[in-house]
Amino acid sequence: MAIAAWVYIVFWISISCTMILFNKAVLDQMKFPYPMFLTTYHMIFASFLTQFMSRFTSMLPGVKENKVDRNVLFTQILPVSLFFAVSLVLSNKSYIYLSVSYIQMLKAFTPVAVLIFSFLSGLEKTSCIELYIITIICIGVALTSVGESYFSWTGFTFQSLAILAESSRLVLVNVLMKQLKLDPLSSLFYIAPLCSVFIGIACVIFEWSQLPFERIFTPDFALIMLVNGCVSFTLNVAVVLLISNTSALVLTLAGIIKDILLVVLSITVFGSPVTPLQYAGYGVALLGLNLHKEYKKNPDRIAQLISYMLSCGMASGK
Repeated sequence: MAIAAWVYIVFWISISCTMILFNKAVLDQMKFPYPMFLTTYHMIFASFLTQFMSRFTSMLPGVKENKVDRNVLFTQILPVSLFFAVSLVLSNKSYIYLSVSYIQMLKAFTPVAVLIFSFLSGLEKTSCIELYIITIICIGVALTSVGESYFSWTGFTFQSLAILAESSRLVLVNVLMKQLKLDPLSSLFYIAPLCSVFIGIACVIFEWSQLPFERIFTPDFALIMLVNGCVSFTLNVAVVLLISNTSALVLTLAGIIKDILLVVLSITVFGSPVTPLQYAGYGVALLGLNLHKEYKKNPDRIAQLISYMLSCGMASGK
């Protein structure tokens, strides 16, 4: 019996929210501020499981077909892995300084950064209408920052750099998918070991001497880390199931729902304060994201709508 599409959507949103809140709890609430160690562990965990799945399942067709040779590994997979490693570490680092709700609001800027990098790399052509939409998103994100009660420049810098690294990774992955047609789990098969090396080296340099090994090897904490690793890998499987059984557009829409839900959960679980200005700013950013999504589907209709809005604004200003 076929599984309904909404089951995959609910599964991905649930696992994604669980992962983000779980990492926040480990890094901040449980007083374990070692994001490099945590992400190295995630990547090692993913490396072992993708190796196992490549041998005993058919969920990694890209690996079975040997699409990646040594040249592709070093010229295309390596840069993706590097940006992914930077994105993971900095994003997790920001959870120590910022609330989950504010981080999700900042992430509304990610599509803007992806569009800018895609335009600079020649993958996308932009227009005046898209620039107007980008301005709307930027205004929304700026309002959420102004309205943040516990703003931290350190956390803001970490998350901003994480967004830039993630946007660069997404652009490179887009090129990789078009050229090699690699499925997400096969990509993880090649990317996870390299990420483990990159983040592991940084972990040894910056965190190793401070790691509380006596706590790490206690049964209770070891169990928490095991569950955390399982959730992390399940999230990658959930993405594959969602994309293969729905579409990339559905993933985008589900992502917007997930971000809104995370803001609500952050307020409920961690008591993160959200000001009225932030609600307004996030609403403006979501409006911009939806306008951009609709513009990609029906550019003429959205162009007419924005042109009408601009003409009304100019008329009212006279």
